This record gives sequence, C-alpha cells and structure tokens, in this order.
Amino acid sequence: MADTIENLLHEARRFPPSAEFAANAVATAELYERAGEDRLGFWADQARELLHWHTPFAHTLDWSNPPFAKWFADGELNVAFNCLDRHVLAGLGDRVAIHFEGEPGDSRAITYAELLVEVKKAANLLTALGVGAGDRVAIYLPMIPEAVVAMLACARIGAVHSVVFGGFSSDSLRSRIDDAAAKLVITADGGFRRGKVSPLKPAVDEALQDGAHTVEHVLVVRRGGNDVAWTTGRDLWWHDELAQVSDEHEAKPFPAENPLFILYTSGSTGKPKGILHTTGGYLTQAAYTHRNVFDLKPETDVYWCTADIGWITGHSYVVYGPLANGATQVLYEGTPDYPALGRWWDVVAKYGVTILYTAPTAVRSFMKQGRHIPEDRDLSSLRLLGSVGEPINPEAWIWYREVIGADTAPVVDTWWQTETGGIMISALPGVTTLKPGSAQVALPGIEVDIVAEDGASVGADEGGLLVITEPWPAMARGIWGDPDRFVSTYWEQFATQGWYFAGDGARRDKDNEIWLLGRVDDVMNVSGHRLSTAEIESALVSHPLTAEAAVVGAADETTGQAHVAFVIIKDSQVDAAAAEDAAEILRQHVAKQIGAIARPRQVFIVAELPKTRSGKIMRRLLRDVAEGREIGDTTTLADTQVMSIIASTMK
Repeated sequence: MADTIENLLHEARRFPPSAEFAANAVATAELYERAGEDRLGFWADQARELLHWHTPFAHTLDWSNPPFAKWFADGELNVAFNCLDRHVLAGLGDRVAIHFEGEPGDSRAITYAELLVEVKKAANLLTALGVGAGDRVAIYLPMIPEAVVAMLACARIGAVHSVVFGGFSSDSLRSRIDDAAAKLVITADGGFRRGKVSPLKPAVDEALQDGAHTVEHVLVVRRGGNDVAWTTGRDLWWHDELAQVSDEHEAKPFPAENPLFILYTSGSTGKPKGILHTTGGYLTQAAYTHRNVFDLKPETDVYWCTADIGWITGHSYVVYGPLANGATQVLYEGTPDYPALGRWWDVVAKYGVTILYTAPTAVRSFMKQGRHIPEDRDLSSLRLLGSVGEPINPEAWIWYREVIGADTAPVVDTWWQTETGGIMISALPGVTTLKPGSAQVALPGIEVDIVAEDGASVGADEGGLLVITEPWPAMARGIWGDPDRFVSTYWEQFATQGWYFAGDGARRDKDNEIWLLGRVDDVMNVSGHRLSTAEIESALVSHPLTAEAAVVGAADETTGQAHVAFVIIKDSQVDAAAAEDAAEILRQHVAKQIGAIARPRQVFIVAELPKTRSGKIMRRLLRDVAEGREIGDTTTLADTQVMSIIASTMK
C-alpha cells in the first residue's frame, strides 16, 4: 500500500516553471537558503522588509513559555496603517484596492485612498460607541466592502474582531458572542444569494433576545433593502452613523502581540473554539506568503481569492495579506453559478483577474458543468492559480491548469489551517517543479515532519502524522479564554518533542515531497490497513464517470471500519449507466486502482454534496448518514435540503 498515490494512481506528470516565468518570479531558491542558514534571522528580515514598524523590534522570538509564542514582542505597529495609510503616503492612493462585484450586478471600484477614509470614519464611530483597545466586536456580514472596513477599523483602534460566517445560525452566533463577550455587533439587513435577499439581522435579534449578553449596540449596514425589526437605543444604521463622524483619525501603534482577532473553528462540538491571533507575527507571515506563493506584482496584478471573510482564508488572503502588499483585488458577493453558470468566469474576464485562489470543491463543480463554459469566456489574463481547503485530486489539478489556466498557469496547492494563520506548505511558482495533487514542500522558514505515533520520522512512501516542529510567526496564540484546551488539543500528543500536531495525515514521496491525506479522522484502519479517504476520492475522481466524490468512514462489524462513497456523476455521463451500475463500476475501479481492501462498502450516486458556502464538504454529516445516526446541524450548509435528499436516496 505504500506507493498508492505515486504509482497506483499513475501520477507521474511534472510541470517545471517556464523559463520566462522563472526569470520574472518574485520568489527565488535563495529564500530556502536564507531560511536554512538562519531561520529566525530570515523571519526578522521578512518583518522589516514587508511591514512598517512604528517602534522597531529588537527580539524576534520568545519561546520561553511553549506553546505560547511571542514574535517581535518589543516592536510596535498598526495593522490598518500597514494595510492602508502607508500605501497612500507612498503615493499609491489612486490604486484600486477593491473591485467589488455584487450578485445583482452592482459594482464599485474602491481606491486605497477611499478605503482609508472609510476605515478612519469607522474607527471614529467605534470609538464614539465606547469600543476601545482590547474590546471584542462581532462581525456578521455578507461579502461586501463594509466587512473589510469593519475589520480594519477594529484593527486600527486595537479592538479584537470576531467575524462570524453569515451562514451560521442565531445559536452559533450567540455562542460566539458570549464566548468573546462582544461589546458590539456589526451586521446587515441582508445579503444577496441566488437572486434573493438572505436576511442577517433577524439572526442577530434572535441571538440577543433574552438580554443576558454583553452587546451594547448593533450597527446595521443597509444592503438587502429588506424590512428589519428595530430596537431603539441599541440598533443603529451604519451609514447614518458614519455620516456624523470625522474622516480624520491617527493610527496609533500597538505592541506586536496585541490581539488582532478571534476566529471560531467550524464543525466543532461543544463549546466554540476561539482561535486567537495577534498582530506582528501574523501580518508578517500573511504578507510574506501572499507575496511569494502567488508571485504577486501589485503594480499589474488583479488578485481574486474567492473565500468568504468568515473563514481564515478570507482573513489572511482577502483582507490582511493582499492589503498589506498593496494589491488590487476582486471582492465578489454571490455564488459561482448565479444568475447563470460561468458567473465566476465573467468576473475574471471583466476585471482581468491574473491570480485566482479557490477551493478544490469549486474546481470539481466546474468540471461537472463541462469545459465549454469557461472556454466560452476570455480567461487569457489568468497567469497563476491557487488551491486551498482540502487536498486537490490530480485530475482536478490538471483540469484547473489546462482549462482555466490555458495549460500554462502554475497551480499552487496550499496547506494551512485556521490555527497556523498563514500558508505553511506550498509550491513556490518560478522555483518548484509542480506535481499534481501534492502540496509539495514546507515554505522557507517553516519546519514540518511526517512521523509515526511514537514521533519517529517515516520513510519515503510511508504515511504518518503531519507535525510542525518549530514555532512560526502566524501561529495561534491560544484558544480564547482556555489555554489548557489549546495545549491539550494541539500540543499534548507530541509534548515531549514540543511539536504542533496538525490533526492531518500525510505521506512523503520518494522526492521528499508531501501529499496530504486529510484529517486523521479520515485515515482509517480497515482490517489493519491504514487507508486515506483522500486516496480513495482521488481514485474515484480519476474515473470518467465521476465529477466529484466524498468518502467517509463508517463502523463495520467485520473490518472495524469501512469506506462509504458519495459520488456526483458528470452531466455528460448521467445517461451512460444506471445508478446501480455506476456504483458497482466505481467500486471495482477503486479496487483496481488501489487494491481490494480499498473498495468502498457502498457507493451512493447523489446529485449534490453537503457543502458550506465556502465550498467545504461537510463530511461529518455524511458520516452521520453512513452510520445511520440522526443528521447533525445543517445550518452552515449552502443548501440545507441536500442532506434530506441524500438520506432519502440511501433509504
């Protein structure tokens, strides 16, 4: 089983950078040399080169109380100043910061100078409402410019923001408000989704209905134009209040370890897990990775990360990384397929997007629709493609490069987490020979290993546990209000070595490059064999029938655990085989590709998979169905009816 990915999936395709791309690339092989010679000195150089420090730091890392790191702790900076003021002061105020595209088709071009004015006014408004340094602000907004303004206004005055994804329920919102003891909520009347206004304020009202909370005011952005209930004295219209405050505001510096945001991890059980990030180290790594992984040339590039700001990708690679680097980017409110298939490609063509960063689930859904849709658009501006969220199947990787990237754009598959704050493993375009399906190697300045449960490094073509062996600048500083849980969740398993355990399985191939196998929960023991659901998904997707697949583990009396697969058939193949025939064809295909032990116990042909609005497949819900349990909370799904349909299909 050791050579499953490399040999049995026949993945031998390699894509070295073109001579032209390499000659003009931002990142060079020298980064690895510099980081290898002096890792801490390397990070200090990045912090000084990429950021403005009001008070320069003298000490790079304080690791005297592991696992609670302090980076650049004696330095002072202001995150909003780094993202806005310094660019305007450098004469770049007329550069477009955000091309906003609303789902109904409304659009705005917002320059750095204009964004700075809005953030200054919002900072004055928050201050007028009694919000100060250290206070927590809950942000519950759609993908609109005001969401970026709200985050930066908090950062400007030293307040701590907690962005709650707009798809979360009132109960989820309330638990996050309570855990952070938020003083203010910023929301909207609603946001547009598939041609309708999805209301947001009612969830806030319901979350705050009993009065036993810390919230003093609710600021409401007028976006959907829908009627909302109003609590006089508590509720305030965002635009009305902004019109009454000054647009002059000085950004004062804060210590590098000042808290910047709390972000609650999704899909967790029990009490929400509020991941805490601070300023100096986080912004350093966000800017460094954004610049080098995406080969950013801010003077000419138009960058688009499709993630919602409610997730860490939206924090690091929609707000902080791009704006710290002075990039021009697209912010899009709607879905990829409304009002028609190909909406994303219309947006790429309209703005001349050069860099696109999205999720494998989105790529696979586009594969399902067929290549004729993107081929009908002008995507010639695209020069680099990125992938984030989960391992990308080699066939999806190839399709992404070939169809979307005109068979020339490098594809950088990035691995990182809410807890890591920034990208940790990725190719460097212009340096790395790309390998479809592999995350490849740790970035310069990052140290990782793949180990067995006893901590011993695994050999080539062996699976193991992914660990981070040295502290990194953007690492979480803890779980809000619960330091013991932070230690037990992430550091306890390898406490002796002082390593962070990412919770993911991985395999190092013969070239010493890394293949992510998904969460350890998804690396199962079937009759004594450790098998990854990601490997089986790759095998399924390699079959011509398959558009997309999700594999989960289910308890099995005979083998201990068994694989259950949920597969979407390509539109062009729907009539090729009956569902029962297709299921059996795919079961046998997996057996042939990987081995009989990997053959799924069941393959269910479904029309859709349960996904969040950011495109993440909610495998825990599929596990519920596969094991006959009552289906868990579906409020975070883009389509809450999907699980009911899947459950009825299985019956």
